[in-house]
Amino acid sequence: NKERTSNGEQNLRAFMTMIISEDGVKELPPSELITTSDSESDSEVESNADRNNIKDKSKPGYYSTTLPWLGCLVWPMVLVVPLILTQSPLSYNGVFPKSWYEYKADERPKPLGLFLGIFAVAVGQIFVLIFFYLYKHGYLGPVPKSIQSKGARQYEWYEGVTTHLAQPEGFVLLALYLSITWMFNLIPSSYYSFNGFIQWPETFFCLVLQDGVQYAMHRLEHVVSFKFYEMSHKPHHRFTNPRLFDAFNGSMADTIIMILVPLFITAHIVRTCNVWSYMAFGSLYANWLTLIHSEYVLPWDGVFRLLGMGTPGDHHVHHKFFKFNYGHLFMWFDQFGGTYRSPKEFSRRAFHENV
Repeated sequence: NKERTSNGEQNLRAFMTMIISEDGVKELPPSELITTSDSESDSEVESNADRNNIKDKSKPGYYSTTLPWLGCLVWPMVLVVPLILTQSPLSYNGVFPKSWYEYKADERPKPLGLFLGIFAVAVGQIFVLIFFYLYKHGYLGPVPKSIQSKGARQYEWYEGVTTHLAQPEGFVLLALYLSITWMFNLIPSSYYSFNGFIQWPETFFCLVLQDGVQYAMHRLEHVVSFKFYEMSHKPHHRFTNPRLFDAFNGSMADTIIMILVPLFITAHIVRTCNVWSYMAFGSLYANWLTLIHSEYVLPWDGVFRLLGMGTPGDHHVHHKFFKFNYGHLFMWFDQFGGTYRSPKEFSRRAFHENV
């Protein structure tokens, strides 16, 4: 535009001063025209953008480094059902009739605790999916970094959600296990008690013990025999670059061996939980297991790794190389057993740096 000839400028101005009106062609005086001066520089455009508070999200700043930490709210939200029903005006004893949760001697289990437990996991999953959608699509700051250097797998969100929730070896089998063990009185009697609040020591011990037994079962699946591995765990290992929605995508045998058997063992070792602790443990476990399959680095990963807690980067090491990081929620058992490898050891070659 700056190299236009004088004749070209005159022709363009003459054309721009003509508009179509109801009466035909009307000429406007130059004073009514809105024009942009050729002398307006790029720096002036940038200063106008600054004045309008237009910022580049890709540049690190307060917004891009602080907003993703709002995602940490997902952790209390996965506990929202037991927290509301024990520590709010909507307490369970003001919502449900006593006959629904109080037991007489030798009375058969009532389904309220079972329903609330499954509901707690489902509500937790809703909040995890809301968080992950916002985080993945850049609504909580910059678009997150993929863990593996070749990038995250591409997929349609609807396909991912429906695949995740509809897996028969996932939440369907888990709900069936909970229903059978609850209704047939196959767990300790304390688990049916509605008295008290979430017992945090018991909840934490259940998480650690569950992960410890799961670590042992996971290693067995890999080393007993190739046929056993092929029948049980190999279907899950077809995902060498997993996404969040692959968490429960495997086989029935894999879920039974690596999730349900440890759940049953844990319940019969930690025999003092009440229904709220069991509920909190179940929701934390299921939703944490989902999050460690994320294809992106999560805001809290650095803190978790310092504490030896499981992160997506740690679990991607297992999916990529098969023989390391058998733990899920905690890396303590791998560190003790000599099977832990940090994702930093594979940076550039397989993973992005600082994942």
